[in-house]
This record gives sequence, structure tokens and C-alpha cells, in this order.
Amino acid sequence: MTSPTVLTFAPAEGRIECSAFSTPFKALAVFLVTLATVWTWQMWLDGLLILTMQSSGWLLAALCMMVVTQWYILRGKTSLDESALQQSWVWNKRVELKDLAYAKLIRIRGLDWLIAPRLYTKTLSGKLTVFYASKPAMLMEFERLETAIKALRTGF
Repeated sequence: MTSPTVLTFAPAEGRIECSAFSTPFKALAVFLVTLATVWTWQMWLDGLLILTMQSSGWLLAALCMMVVTQWYILRGKTSLDESALQQSWVWNKRVELKDLAYAKLIRIRGLDWLIAPRLYTKTLSGKLTVFYASKPAMLMEFERLETAIKALRTGF
């Protein structure tokens, strides 16, 4: 058996980095977490929320999960260079470009601010990883990367 050809790819302008999520998407995340917190607080003040040891634990866990997710939405960064694609998230994601077998950019043009564009990747060993990006320059590089992988793997 022959080994697959190694992908060589470099971003047009060199290393590129951007926020994983757009500013409107981040604002929406902050708004929803704030709304959930205020709503919970108001229900408790109005006597509509009777907190028991069990229910308060579940409620606190849900709010904490929302706050942690919001934190990573606000702080997440995606970067691409000639060797790897990376994203900071709850756990840092990294895929070596030479190991990529597949990439597909999923986005709804015109709604990038609301539905975060993402690049689905699959390595030669079958590992699936998803990367988010908010800037048009990074999305163009994702499209170039997708095209380069497709051409390499299909032999065009």
C-alpha cells in the first residue's frame, strides 16, 4: 500500500488568527446568559422558584455551564499557519495540516453573525474536529484549504 500524499498549504498572507465567534454572536451569548440569570433571580424573588437542596444544585449547575460556555465564546481564538489549524476552547484543538484527509466549510452566507461558520475536519486516522471562525479572511483561507485537500485527495 502506498501512503497518501502529504498536503502542503500555507495561508496567502502567512499566519492568520481571528476570534472564533463574531461580535454579534458574542453579544447574543452575553444577553442570553444575563437574561437567564435575571429570570431565575426574578422567579426566586417572586416566590415562583422554591429552592430545595436538589433543585438549587441543578439550577446552579445549569447557570455555571452557561457562564463557562459564554466565557469560551468570548475568548476563543482560531489560528492557521503552514503547519496546523488551532482553536482555543474548553480544550485546545489542534490539527496538523499534513494529517488532514477532509475539510468542509459549513456556513450560511449573510447569517455568519448569528450562525457561526465552522470548518469540519477529518484526519487520515479518522479524528473529527470542528473549528469556528468569524473573520472573512479566515473563512477565505478555510475555503482555500478545503479546495486544496479535495484536489489532493481526489487527484485533480
